Amino acid sequence: MTETISDFRVAAVQMISAPQVQTNLDAAEKLIAQAAAEGARVVVLPEYFCLLGERDTDKVAVREPDGDGPLQRFLSEQAARHGIWLIGGTVPLACSRPAKVRNSCLVYGPQGERVARYDKIHLFGFQRGNERFDEGATIEAARTPVVVDLDGWRVGLSVCYDLRFPELYRALSPVDLIVVPSAFTYTTGSAHWEVLLRARAIENQCYVLAPAQGGRHPNGRRTWGHSMLIDPWGEVLSVLAEGEGVVAGALERTRLDEVRRILPALGHRVM
Repeated sequence: MTETISDFRVAAVQMISAPQVQTNLDAAEKLIAQAAAEGARVVVLPEYFCLLGERDTDKVAVREPDGDGPLQRFLSEQAARHGIWLIGGTVPLACSRPAKVRNSCLVYGPQGERVARYDKIHLFGFQRGNERFDEGATIEAARTPVVVDLDGWRVGLSVCYDLRFPELYRALSPVDLIVVPSAFTYTTGSAHWEVLLRARAIENQCYVLAPAQGGRHPNGRRTWGHSMLIDPWGEVLSVLAEGEGVVAGALERTRLDEVRRILPALGHRVM
């Protein structure tokens, strides 16, 4: 059985990804190194860390087969180089439909081994005026929730739009940490991002770590940012509004136990 580390330092990387893959990998490499130097045991990249293209189909053009490709090698090498758990935001992986991809959150261990894969379940759709998004046009939805053990901490994986569906997190529960790599739009993020993240932390009595895209991208898109770490009581421990950077903090087992002891809501569930 894995021995639990009582105080577990984690970090969320915030990026402003571009249409050029190598530009994004260079930026991610620097930010991962910064997080590791600050003592993070777990580093999480945002959704689409490797590419926010000019067109939705650009991610299909750089898709990789499961288990091999430059994006997956990059994540593996970075995890091994720094001896960390690295959660790779999302990577476009090939699926059964040639015009689509799976939007896959990949987890790599301190030796560079892949330990988990979660494919995004809920696909974002939004239309207001000229602002329109339809992830279902280029992404194949998945169906399987995933929890992974990282040094004795149970970590539930989710991606961006999943945040609006509390039933997913109930399926993951009980977990100690939820990660939500995201690329929330400025419109939806300014309205709902923080309140949804805090709600997920409060109702599941766990930490939430949410790395995000945050700024004006070369393709003209603006993302909300506000990467943050939230504790099991719903308190925001650290946040970065916009721009590239790292949000870091420590998960405390005593805090997790205290919240669940004084308000044992998880034990009161009847459905």
